[in-house]
Amino acid sequence: MTYLFLAIAIVTEVAATTLLKLSDGFSKPIPSIATVTGYAISFYFLSLTLRSLPTGLVYAVWSGVGVVLIATIAWVFQSQKLDTPALCGMGLIVSGVVVINLFSSASPH
Repeated sequence: MTYLFLAIAIVTEVAATTLLKLSDGFSKPIPSIATVTGYAISFYFLSLTLRSLPTGLVYAVWSGVGVVLIATIAWVFQSQKLDTPALCGMGLIVSGVVVINLFSSASPH
């Protein structure tokens, strides 16, 4: 269940961040309410995850996967350009998350 909670935390944070742009500085009520709700849900499930996994590991996965997903969504739906350095950087983030999960003694196997 712990990794399911982490996945929910990541997905809701990514949704909230995507909606943050659509809220237009919190001037649009529906995206604004959805943004705040998404962040609240995300932090709740993140807190459940932290009951079982170390903070450093959880934050590395949560933020790393979130960055890649947000950049991908911005590229696909908001016409953000991703150049070679951005793609290489995202590849390094993903590689770092994989290394932490597969090889770090901080990660429960």
